Parts: sequence; structure tokens; C-alpha cells
Amino acid sequence: QVQLVESGGGLVQAGGSLRLSCAASGSIFSINVMGWYRQAPGKQRELVTTITSGGRLNYADSVKGRFTISRDNAKNTVFPQMNSLKPEDTAVYYCNAGAKTSFYAHVQDYWGQGTQVTVSS
Repeated sequence: QVQLVESGGGLVQAGGSLRLSCAASGSIFSINVMGWYRQAPGKQRELVTTITSGGRLNYADSVKGRFTISRDNAKNTVFPQMNSLKPEDTAVYYCNAGAKTSFYAHVQDYWGQGTQVTVSS
């Protein structure tokens, strides 16, 4: 099994910044894609940003130019830096990892417990 532990959420004023982190641990053979999704009240969960083990980046249009994701492959950790936050960024943010627990295993999706980000106007 793979566990994802998130930290860094909180309350911030519009225009402010937050830095989240997510560390994966457990029976990890390899992790290709790590990323973050978010879910606002009454809305579906949506992709925020992802990064592959090779450094390929992907951002939702709504966060391009404001959010930056980085990754420490040796520590299986990702760090999204969120700048110029807006009230519409308010949501529960979930870490996600596509991981294999052995050479022969299939890639499985793992999720963190979620961390609340609230941006006040």
C-alpha cells in the first residue's frame, strides 16, 4: 500500500500565497505521475496540476501563471506553490499519485486525505 500525507493548507487573503506538500510512503516501487486535484463545495473534483517523474508539467487553465509544481523524486514528494490566490481557489485540495508497488504490479491511483484551502476576499 501507498500512503499520501498532505500539509500546508489554511486560510489566506486574496492575492496571497500558500505552499502545499505531499509525501508518499509505503510499498513504493515507482511513481510516475504525482499531482493535485481540488473539490469546491457542490462541484466535481478537478485537476489542478501534475508532474511526471521526468519533470513533465501540466496545469489547469485556471491556475496557469499562478501555480507552480515541483517534485523531489528521491523523497517522493511534490510541492505546489500557489501564488496570487483568488476566492475561487477555495476548495479541498487532494494529492494524487499513480504508483506501482512492485515491478509486475499495475499502476494504481492513490489519494491523500485532503487539505482545506480557503481564500478570503
